[in-house]
Amino acid sequence: MKWSEVRKLFPERCVLVEALQSQTKGKEKFIEEMAVIDDFENGNAAWKVYKKLHMENQNRELYIFHTNNEEIKVIEQPYIGVRRKI
Repeated sequence: MKWSEVRKLFPERCVLVEALQSQTKGKEKFIEEMAVIDDFENGNAAWKVYKKLHMENQNRELYIFHTNNEEIKVIEQPYIGVRRKI
């Protein structure tokens, strides 16, 4: 699904999406195809589900966006810090 389709289907909502097809140019990631996992009234609820899914599988490309945004922008930054196993 394209971002324009997501915006039409889920107006005025926070959406948790998984990138299915994307390209990176420089530090910016362009998501070409995505799947909506769920929609939420607010980012806090979306964040709880994101954290649960991320703990289950850290290889999934999950993002939270608000559909009021006409365009989405993802800037990749290297992780600097300590990872711990739980």
